[in-house]
Amino acid sequence: MSPKITSDHLGRGAMVYVRQSTMGQVLEHTESQRRQYGLGESARDAGFASVTVIDDDLGRSGSGLVDRPGFQKLVAAVCTGTVGAVFCIEASRLARNGRDWHHLVDLCALVGTLVIDPDGTYDPRLVNDRLLLGLKGTMSEYELSLLRHRGLAARNSKALRGELRFALPPGYCWNELGQIEMDPDERIADAIRLVFAKFRELGSARQVMLWLQDAALKVPVMRRNTTVCRIEWRPAAYHAVLLVLRHPVYAGAYVFGRTTQRTSLVDGRPRKTTGHTKPRTEWNVLLRDHHPG
Repeated sequence: MSPKITSDHLGRGAMVYVRQSTMGQVLEHTESQRRQYGLGESARDAGFASVTVIDDDLGRSGSGLVDRPGFQKLVAAVCTGTVGAVFCIEASRLARNGRDWHHLVDLCALVGTLVIDPDGTYDPRLVNDRLLLGLKGTMSEYELSLLRHRGLAARNSKALRGELRFALPPGYCWNELGQIEMDPDERIADAIRLVFAKFRELGSARQVMLWLQDAALKVPVMRRNTTVCRIEWRPAAYHAVLLVLRHPVYAGAYVFGRTTQRTSLVDGRPRKTTGHTKPRTEWNVLLRDHHPG
């Protein structure tokens, strides 16, 4: 047992913080979960009789852009002075951003709570330990930024070659060779052709929508969730018709990067929103020789 762990710390108990960034990691990276939950036994071996495991943040990023109820529960418990030590598998599990990390370290120093990971036991009240904890937090934040930039650069490079796969609008799909082709479902293809034919005839998206509604015809709409994309048939709506008429894929162009994310402050914390249109000069475009007909 580390000499930094005193009877006062043992009497206050320990908290084990468990987190994984995405639901994919939660489902597939079970070894990381096992190691993190195993910290509870490590805490008992260190002499802590009371051990609480906080795993409310499984599937939540530590970047600071999403709410983490588990982390807030941990901070609240530390503030009460009833936590002798916080156990984590590494600094990146507690936080991937400097604000949350340094806030927690400051609170731990204030109430005399230790931070313990497999590399050692740290007392934030000690200058050397505070320095090491600061470095761990900085490296964790830098690592996340580096991984994100590498991923974005690889994605954009693949898109410029026309090899990046993304969800296609109704009427198109990816084949086994990674090429865009017409959807083999004739009902979908016929519905898309009908929208274009009626637009040439009637001259406006609104008139096309009204004609489809009068004819009680449904249009294919792509519905997405976190895991799959699927086609749903819905009554014609203006935005659905407009999406078909404006989507570059129907004009024979492979286009990626038309929208971007923006970050704003909400209640003092950064929040990202998606779907903001970028200038056309920033789109990644590669012309193709397909057309819905």
